[in-house]
Formats: sequence, structure tokens, C-alpha cells
Amino acid sequence: MAGGGASGGEEGRARFADLVAGGDDGIPLDEAALLIAAQARPDLDVGAELRRLDELAAGCKEPTLDGLTAHLFDELGFRGNAEHYQDADNSYLDQVVTRRLGIPISLSVLTMEVGRRLGVGLDGVGMPGHFLVGHRADPAVFLDPFGGGRRLDADGCRAIFATLGGTGWDDAYLAPVGAQAILNRMLLNLQGLFLPADLKSAAWVLQLRLTIPGLGVPDRLGLARALGSLGRFGAAAAELEKVADGLPEAEAAPLRGEARSLRARAN
Repeated sequence: MAGGGASGGEEGRARFADLVAGGDDGIPLDEAALLIAAQARPDLDVGAELRRLDELAAGCKEPTLDGLTAHLFDELGFRGNAEHYQDADNSYLDQVVTRRLGIPISLSVLTMEVGRRLGVGLDGVGMPGHFLVGHRADPAVFLDPFGGGRRLDADGCRAIFATLGGTGWDDAYLAPVGAQAILNRMLLNLQGLFLPADLKSAAWVLQLRLTIPGLGVPDRLGLARALGSLGRFGAAAAELEKVADGLPEAEAAPLRGEARSLRARAN
């Protein structure tokens, strides 16, 4: 699919599920993030968008961390959209590239994926409230893409956390996170934007989240029931049945009954 053509709808969701099933190391984060965007814009050509990322990298004069940040944030002017933070377009990688605006996690994905093309190894850092990027070659160095790509040390990261009202600091907040966690967090952001006002969009967000491995049973049940409340009875029933298949029969039986009731509502 990445070679060209529209990538939305059920085909795009199936492709996303295939990508995330392979484990963190096998997930092409750029393509998976663009498949999220394609659910909002079904005509989006993911292959063409990947080539735009190639072109961004090709324009960088120096394949180093300094060269990367100078290219993206000084020359091209990528920045955080503080004025309209809740705009869903801030979460869609294609729109981030087009508008040069985003939120911390989408700008971090952009930075990581352009850096990867240049041989600059970067990891996502899932600090609560403000996603960051860590430099793989020097774990003491962090970047704040939302803040114009500025360099931070651990104290600078803690200062951002405190400014946002965070309490109870844990050094684990600065540990690298994998692609599955990044994609789940991107979808959680969209879920928060869409519910309860935009039920159609919320439905595809829930369906994508359910494909990410590692979600606990309570999360899967909550997402499945949310799908049912949005009228996606068949999809909700299918997920309840999947959960039931992994539980002891005494716990599974009520879920199978719930799934049957949902399927009856779908007919």
C-alpha cells in the first residue's frame, strides 16, 4: 500500500493492524502514522506522503542532530500549534508536513522519521503531558520539537513537566518508548478530541486502538463497549468474542452473551 493509492477505510485499517502486529522493531512509524491520517482523509496517498518525508530529509545540508534541527525548525519553520492546539489536523502527519504545525507527539514523529532517513537515531520519549525526543547516541540529550527543536537535559524536561502542573516526577518518564506506545498515544489524543461530539471519527479511532497488541482486558472491553455505543454493533461483538476466547469460561460466558445481543441489534 505504501507504494501509492488511497489508504483509508477498511483497507487502511487492515494494513495498520498488520503493521502493529509485528512488534515495535518491525513497525514503520511513518507509514503507520500516515494510515491514521488516511482514516480522516480516505483519499490520502500514503506512498506520496512517504516520498514527501524523503524530500524533507534530502533537503537537509548536514546529516547530524544539529543539522536536522536547523533544517526542520530554523529553515523550514516547523513549530507547535499553541494557538489551535485542539485542531485534529495537528495529529495527522500529512497535515503537519503541509502546515508545518503540530502537537508534541506529531512533531516528534516527524523529527524521528526525518532523522532516521539521515542516519540520526532518535527515540520517542513519552513524558506525561508533553512528548519529547531522545538522542540515541547521547541519552542525556533530549529535543522538544513542539518548542522549536530546542535541546534539553533531564532538568529541562522536568521543568516542562512542572510547568504543565505535573507532580510526582519519575525518571522513567524519560525512558524511550516504542512505536506501539507512540501510535496508541496518538490515537488516545484523537479519541479525546472526537468524543463525544464526532462519533463517526471516534469509531475508527477505537477500531485502530483495538488492533494494537498489549492492551489489557479492561481497556479492550471498554473500547469494544464504546464501539457498541457508537452503533458499530458487529465490530463491538467481534472484539468481545476475542476477549472471551482468552478468558476462563465462567468469565467468558457473559461476554459471549453480550456479543450475541450486539449482533442481534446489528440485524
